[in-house]
Amino acid sequence: MEKVAEKKSKRSQRDYTLGFKLQVVAEVEGGDLTYKQAQKKYGIQGRSTVLVWLRKHGRLTWDVHPHQPMSQTPNQRIKELEAQLAAARKRADQAELKAKLLDTIIDVAEGQMGIQIRKKPSARQSGSSGKK
Repeated sequence: MEKVAEKKSKRSQRDYTLGFKLQVVAEVEGGDLTYKQAQKKYGIQGRSTVLVWLRKHGRLTWDVHPHQPMSQTPNQRIKELEAQLAAARKRADQAELKAKLLDTIIDVAEGQMGIQIRKKPSARQSGSSGKK
C-alpha cells in the first residue's frame, strides 16, 4: 500500500487581526514608535507590512519615496523640530548674554584703566577715500 503524503500549505506570513493592526497603526501615528520599531517590537517580518497597514488603516498620509525612507512619524518630527528650536533659542540667549558681558568688561576696562578700546565714530565721513 502506498502512502499518500498530505500536503499542508505552509504560510510564510502570519494572519494578524484587525484589532492588532489598528493598535500598531495607532502606536505609530501617535508617535510612540516608528514603523521599523513596531516591526521589531511585535516581530512583524515583512519589511512593508506596517507601512501597508498605515496606508490602509491610518489617518495620515504615509507615502514613502523610494530614495527617502520614512523613519519618523509626523508627531516625532514635530518633537524633533521643537527641540531644535529650543536649542537655537538657548544659543541665541547665550550669545546675547556673552555680548552683554563683553560690553560690560570693555566699559569697566575703559573706565578704570583709561584705555580706549572702542573706536569713536568720526564726526563726518568724507565722500572720497583718497587725498585731494
